[in-house]
Amino acid sequence: IRDIRPNSKNLVVQFIVLDIGKPTRTKDGHCVRSCRVADRTGSINISIWDDIGELLQPGDICRLTKGYGSVWKGCLTLYCGKGGDLYKLAEFAMLFSELPNMSDPSADF
Repeated sequence: IRDIRPNSKNLVVQFIVLDIGKPTRTKDGHCVRSCRVADRTGSINISIWDDIGELLQPGDICRLTKGYGSVWKGCLTLYCGKGGDLYKLAEFAMLFSELPNMSDPSADF
């Protein structure tokens, strides 16, 4: 996670879900949730769309394929790209670090 940058593409990331935000609806009717996830190198916000967001729980260990990094409202955010997948691998058994929080607002973006 520490190595994710804006415009990073084709990312494969394994992480633990720390926190799941409340869902919001887009004007197109999609449900979007912002979740905080971490691995041993740091944490980042991930934007989860539609049904998958309802299935995730804090403590889930997941693997994201074809992810990408982008800046939203001044914060680095991880997204699942077109053709990408998010798999639940396990629960509650992963070393992680919340710092650095790669989604902290940055003047670099």
